[in-house]
Amino acid sequence: MDAYQKYIYHLYENKEPSSVYEEFSRGYEELLQIPLQPLKDNLDNSTYEIFEKDPIKYKQYEEAVYQILLDRGSPVPGGEPTQQVVMVVGAGRGPLVRSSLNASRRSKIPVKVYAVEKNESALIILRNLVKDPFFSEVTIIDSDMRDWEPPEKADILVSELLGSFSDNELSPECLDGAQRLMKSDGLSVPCQYTSYLAPISSRKLYNNVANQPSDSTHEDPFHLGYVVRMQCVNLLDKVKSCFNFHHPNKDSVIDNTRHISLEFTSDSESVLHGFAGYFDAQLYRDVYISTHPDTHSQDMFSWFPMFFPIKQPQLVRQGEKIVIDFWRVVEPTKVWYEWALSEPVPQAIHNSRGVTYWIGLFS
Repeated sequence: MDAYQKYIYHLYENKEPSSVYEEFSRGYEELLQIPLQPLKDNLDNSTYEIFEKDPIKYKQYEEAVYQILLDRGSPVPGGEPTQQVVMVVGAGRGPLVRSSLNASRRSKIPVKVYAVEKNESALIILRNLVKDPFFSEVTIIDSDMRDWEPPEKADILVSELLGSFSDNELSPECLDGAQRLMKSDGLSVPCQYTSYLAPISSRKLYNNVANQPSDSTHEDPFHLGYVVRMQCVNLLDKVKSCFNFHHPNKDSVIDNTRHISLEFTSDSESVLHGFAGYFDAQLYRDVYISTHPDTHSQDMFSWFPMFFPIKQPQLVRQGEKIVIDFWRVVEPTKVWYEWALSEPVPQAIHNSRGVTYWIGLFS
């Protein structure tokens, strides 16, 4: 017994140190969270504070703005750098404003920054922030980005409106409404983003959903997508791309409804309990942020994956085909997802007509 205890102690003492992501997510494993609705509900300061601690996201944003400033504002020989107008839409408490100003200092390209925000609690922090001389180039705008009439157009439109499934916090609708703020050759950060799905087996997640209490708002817990730090999960096939959005969107008719049918092949005999959702976003050129398992931005913890459950667990054989149909439905006041297993055994559509869960376009 003494030798066993010593060996356990040896393993503990020599284990790999936890990553920043693991340290942050400790205690959140398999905890089901209903996604945020920042358009419908104003975020509180504690939520902002958690996101602002991310060590990677804002460095990537700064790098993207830095590269754009060099491309757009660098002086010709013998000339002066060209001031760039940066609009941070959905500025929150100011981390993207700071990243944009840091990029300006690094590139030595002057900027004029508009910080557009509608959340009054965040505006209080922003107004105190701009008292610092570092923020002297910043103008605070108390408005919804979709309603504001700017005095000038933006060279760069910066936003962090992404959710765990890329578009589930309505970034497409927000940025489509805000792109009129941009110059004809203006650039958006991010410029595009893609959601991904993969079939998973997880008795733990399934039981957690089954044990969720029903209420008047969410009638059936199996008709929601959840944000969750996945640990006790087995991916049954490789991740595949789902929906893509790009900005600015110059389509003659903008339509953010989507439908896709994805086919997977189970790599083992298992029980299918649902689908994991991920995303990646191109901020500019080769600057990305990602939760995709193969390309996850190291130490970034602002987003956990999504889990879309199926109500009836499905036994699948090794090599058997799994087909999921997935819809993004848009109406004038709300957006929702629907999903249905088509193979190996068809199931009913989950969240049909947004009966259990939808994302509001207005507060």
